[in-house]
Amino acid sequence: MSDLIKDINFVGDDVDKKAVSCDMKITEDTAKEGQRKLYIESYGCQMNFSDSEIVASVMQENNFGTTKDVEEADLVFLNTCSIREKAELTVRKRLTVFNKIKKRKPGMIIGVLGCMAERLKTQLLEEEKMVDIVAGPDSYRDLPKLVGEVDEGDKGVNVFLSRDETYADIAPVRLNSNGITALISIMRGCDNMCSFCVVPYTRGRERSRDPHSIVKEAQELFDQGYKEVTLLGQNVDSYKWSDEENNKARLEKKEKSDKVEEVVNFANLLEMVAKVSPELRIRFSTSHPKDITDDVLYTIKKYENICKFIHLPVQSGNSRILDLMNRTYDREWYINRIDKIREILGDECGVSSDMISGFCSETEEEHQDTLSLMEYVEFDFSYMFFYSERPGTLAEKKLEDDIPEVVKRRRLQEIVDLQRKHAAKRNALNIGQTQKVLIEGVSKRSEEHFQGRNSQNKVIVFPKGDAKIGTYANVKVHDCTTGTLLGTIV
Repeated sequence: MSDLIKDINFVGDDVDKKAVSCDMKITEDTAKEGQRKLYIESYGCQMNFSDSEIVASVMQENNFGTTKDVEEADLVFLNTCSIREKAELTVRKRLTVFNKIKKRKPGMIIGVLGCMAERLKTQLLEEEKMVDIVAGPDSYRDLPKLVGEVDEGDKGVNVFLSRDETYADIAPVRLNSNGITALISIMRGCDNMCSFCVVPYTRGRERSRDPHSIVKEAQELFDQGYKEVTLLGQNVDSYKWSDEENNKARLEKKEKSDKVEEVVNFANLLEMVAKVSPELRIRFSTSHPKDITDDVLYTIKKYENICKFIHLPVQSGNSRILDLMNRTYDREWYINRIDKIREILGDECGVSSDMISGFCSETEEEHQDTLSLMEYVEFDFSYMFFYSERPGTLAEKKLEDDIPEVVKRRRLQEIVDLQRKHAAKRNALNIGQTQKVLIEGVSKRSEEHFQGRNSQNKVIVFPKGDAKIGTYANVKVHDCTTGTLLGTIV
């Protein structure tokens, strides 16, 4: 659960979002004459958006160009999320819409990709007959073959979960790109068996990508004019890479030299990407409290272009509930990590979190522990939602979802209200400060203003002046709202 999760309540970004549906992105018009048209609708998390860029690249190599108009599409893919029931319901509604279009256009092929595909393949293909293709997160190289099978009158299915697929050699097609910020997937899967989460079952085991391919992708993006990359993984702090295939060669090398390449961890990788250029900003998501190390914090401190912002999901402020969630840390451990962040990076480092209200058997006193931890940390912003039981998880199998929804909602509202207070307080600390802002585009509320983010991931809105999108500007903050800083270029 992380910044990667979007079907949630959120306080601290451009606007407050409460009980919103999943974030969604669609493809743009890139199809050339003679190409079949591909429409991709992506839901949920940044990892899904990154995966859709890989899918577009694979299909581009097989004479498909993208379209933003589903009515024109020959092939429709929904890249899905299974984090919450609401996300699955949203996808089902969209499939109903697409099947109505297909009745008017029988040659259209409809496919479901990603987490929901792996979990609901039988229902979607055989029982409900809503799709032609079902492809899990590790089978995107196989999509042209699956499309070919449908062209020949069959159904296309591949939900095999790989232990080594990272798509490291595929150059993503940057969908909906502003040409300024880009996503780089550094690892796939998750080994953390949090009892509430379906991700280990839908995305498989952790495997890390070759660091040299990551640095190469970052360099290419910078050469193309991009100014910021976000390194993605379900748990980036567990990133670990060693080339086992070359172990023998390394041993042979050792016989001739004392220099032997060591295993690359996340702190090493951060430094490697930061060295691409001081003008390339580096963000990352998501960190896990059990794994984030002091070395990572010192690396962030060492490089100005590594953003001073950490998303560190806590989920609950009570140790018993954390144990039931199988988070493998307790309240004291989390507080220790927060203290280290403040000690090494200072109070100006932005910290955000995830929180779940009403987890199985949570008492009122344990809910109060979550509120008291929030008071201790004062998160800059948070992703907050009440517990939603997901089929197949450890919690669904072993724990009783025994907290009434009315109680879950009331506790969630208390969390949201407290977070709104903390977000306003943290933003007010920036008033009078001059912030380095990467200008990402025109403000959603005024054509006369630009918006961008500072190192702490806070949105700053300011009059355009002579500034240009894609450049850095020094902006002095003179006011703020709960979710946005307001300033002027100096």
